[in-house]
Amino acid sequence: MKNPAAVHSCSIVLVFPLLLSVLHTATAQKNDIDIYSLTVDSKVSSRFAHTVITSRVVNRADTVREATFQMELPKKAFITNFSMIIDGVTYPGNIKEKAKAQEEYSTAVRRGESAGLIKTTGRKTEQFQVSVNVAPSAKVTFELVYEELLRRHLGAYELLLKVQPQQLVKHLQMDIHIFEPQGISFLETESTFMTNELEDALMTSQNKTKAHIRFKPTLSQQQKFPDQEDTVLDGSLIIRYDVNRTLSGGSIQIENGYFVHYFAPEDLPTMPKNVIFVIDKSGSMSGRKIQQTREALIQILNDLSPKDQFNLIVFSGEATQWKSSLVPASAENVKEATSHVASIHALGGTNINDAMLMAVKLLESSNKAELLPARSISIIILLTDGDPTVGVTDPTRIQKNVQEAIGGQYSLFCLGFGFDVSYTFLEKMALENNGLARRIYEDSDSALQLQDFYQEVSSPLLSAVAFEYSSNSVEAITKDNFRLFFKGSEMVVAGKLQDKDLDVLSAKVSGQMHMQNITFQTESNVTQQEEEFRSPKYIFHNFMERLWAYLTIQQQLEQIISAPDTDSQALQTQALNLSLKYNFVTPLTSMVVTRPEGQKESVAEKPVENSEENKQKTVVSGGYNPSIFRAKGARLSRLTDAARGLSKMNGQPGPLLPSRRLRLPTKTWRDPVDLPFLFAASPTVAQMAPSDPHQTVLHGVEVQIKETTQIHPSQVPFQAPAVTMSLPGPTVNRLCVDIKRSQGPLNLLSDQGQGLEVTGQYEMEKAGFSWIKVIFKNPQLRVHATPEHVVVTQNRKNSAYKWKETLYLVLPGLKMTMDKKGLLLLSGPDKATIGVLSWHGPEKGLLLLLRDTDRFSSLVNGTLGQFYKDPVWSPPETEDDSRRTLRVQGTDYSATREVKLDYQEGTPGTEISCWLVEL
Repeated sequence: MKNPAAVHSCSIVLVFPLLLSVLHTATAQKNDIDIYSLTVDSKVSSRFAHTVITSRVVNRADTVREATFQMELPKKAFITNFSMIIDGVTYPGNIKEKAKAQEEYSTAVRRGESAGLIKTTGRKTEQFQVSVNVAPSAKVTFELVYEELLRRHLGAYELLLKVQPQQLVKHLQMDIHIFEPQGISFLETESTFMTNELEDALMTSQNKTKAHIRFKPTLSQQQKFPDQEDTVLDGSLIIRYDVNRTLSGGSIQIENGYFVHYFAPEDLPTMPKNVIFVIDKSGSMSGRKIQQTREALIQILNDLSPKDQFNLIVFSGEATQWKSSLVPASAENVKEATSHVASIHALGGTNINDAMLMAVKLLESSNKAELLPARSISIIILLTDGDPTVGVTDPTRIQKNVQEAIGGQYSLFCLGFGFDVSYTFLEKMALENNGLARRIYEDSDSALQLQDFYQEVSSPLLSAVAFEYSSNSVEAITKDNFRLFFKGSEMVVAGKLQDKDLDVLSAKVSGQMHMQNITFQTESNVTQQEEEFRSPKYIFHNFMERLWAYLTIQQQLEQIISAPDTDSQALQTQALNLSLKYNFVTPLTSMVVTRPEGQKESVAEKPVENSEENKQKTVVSGGYNPSIFRAKGARLSRLTDAARGLSKMNGQPGPLLPSRRLRLPTKTWRDPVDLPFLFAASPTVAQMAPSDPHQTVLHGVEVQIKETTQIHPSQVPFQAPAVTMSLPGPTVNRLCVDIKRSQGPLNLLSDQGQGLEVTGQYEMEKAGFSWIKVIFKNPQLRVHATPEHVVVTQNRKNSAYKWKETLYLVLPGLKMTMDKKGLLLLSGPDKATIGVLSWHGPEKGLLLLLRDTDRFSSLVNGTLGQFYKDPVWSPPETEDDSRRTLRVQGTDYSATREVKLDYQEGTPGTEISCWLVEL
């Protein structure tokens, strides 16, 4: 029998006391450990990334100090080298077979030494950590190297680099060089730590085939606060790009006797598909899991093509199917299915076996009855959060039953929700049936993760794809047959050139479209390719052999999971030999680093995907834990009936909401007045708490008022405009637009000249917008903001961000930023700036902000856009000019001069004088 742990886990045995790199704990500088230089050099050549991290530290204390080094690297990356220089002596790392390193590992564990760890820290990264001792005044240089093949996902390659030094660094520099012989079609950068002060530290240059991104902040730019050592650098730098594709047969690149063939044909019609969704509704799915599953399924169903057919199976202790057969994805059927999904509630056990066999039987019966379109693609998508507990519960038997039933005819995709699920069970079952497994992380964006996965497989373009090369010209080819090719992805085949005198390498790629077979042909001149990759403009030489080895090992490790026991050992031996030959730290190898004499050993073991230590703790929502709120200095308060209603869910009483103590600044307020940090759309009278004359409760928010503050509830209109904008004209006229009633979705702005659309739903009871959607057509970008999070959709890929999470996304002609105040801005050099502010007033809501409105084109329109089309002011109606009439496109609006709050720069607001118009 195979040992799954042996396949998934890998280790780095560190026989040394010190490791340091791009991440350090917050205690490092307090211990006088100073990182005086930190550089990251990442070179990407034809999608293959080679990253070198060099860290130089010094102990400025007069005694030995301990430094904790942390570094995050992509899960799919292989560490290829590590070395350190101490007192002029270099201590290199050596890759060994895991079994041979096990004795050193076991010895260290017996002594209780487990300081060196690699653990899962995120969806895409793993953290490496070691604590070490540094002698007084000693300098240590560390260099860590890792490599990875960037995979195309929903139309883009992504390079992720973590930046978390946790102290100011005198010399901090990141350089990313990209070379793509096919040509770079687009390039964008995103950061979760960028600020306006850091903007000048990021430089991007690009030509046809090369790009260079440099991030080099000064000490002052790194500082979070003046005269303090805290750094703002804490997050990710992400580079996304894609390449040109002019040849239908793909691009073949050759270097030093090895080749790689990238294949991603464009402009092919999507094949019709038959989809069966198998949804776990067992008791463990209750709460947010089932709610997010329903939300995702409803969106997925609405994204089905009319050419598709589908059905739903929900299961707990028993499995039930929605319809007796697959049905077309017509508007009527989708509407009925969404109603069915909305009624799903979690209860009972987990009978995976019966649910899966029911799904296969549905496809079989439809196939025999010739109800499935010819050459359509049939897939099963299973979503579960637990192990089987009802019916057949032996995972091995379930896997065998499902594989025999499918018989290689359909593809199975398994989604494991959370960390209680047996992911290795799902992964093996998916790989055995021409699919893949994916973990869905429990978070606020779980529904988006489900939608993203569906987007990956929603557009099959080809089936039965096979690669063929010139007779007797190549050998040691990686996987060259693929069941399905999906839009936005890429197929990669690598191998060796067997004929050293070969002039031209020819390739033929065959596949099946919906109505016909298709063949793509391409060729590559060997001499020309070899010469190009030897030229000075090429930034990473001798990489293609390593790319071939990397891809081969990755595919072999995957095959081990689903291979019969008789083949597993042979695959494992092949992967191990390649790992040792090319110096890769893989699940089959360990890195051993020699150490200075007299220092104790440290051990690092890469975790198993499904291990207990990797299971994240889940916070169960919906209840009230007094200890949590007491720790935050809050207390429960008796709420008004209106406020109590906010805590109801599904018509049932909810727990009391905790009050929040807020301090008003000491000042005398004039009459009338707006509270600087409380926002609502209509006047609300504050109620005095009878027990304390200096305590006011506003919608369940408790405000402590100091003795010197003279304010009466009747003087607090608690009002702010829904939108603040500047009108065009010879003078700047500030206009405040207030929406006095809840309305359906509003077309707020539409500007065809800028390719811009802004829509939103305004809710009186939420004191703001419940959602705002901003769409840019060039570049294509959709931003959907709700009080919970911001969802950015680009190239069919959804990314969710929490409010007040720093974000800096740069695309051609458009920049999107979000700061820690919760202010989201979308701007461009020739575009108006659209802002959305997260507002936590009586309820969570959103506020819309408009800047640079002089950049709107003459085609601007909409509920708000109309005000930018030659508005005409009437003469003053009173001597003090406090009332005017504004005529816009034949409609008269009454405008009153009032003092309101402007939130253009975030919270707290600033008092301004504006013309208030009510809609």
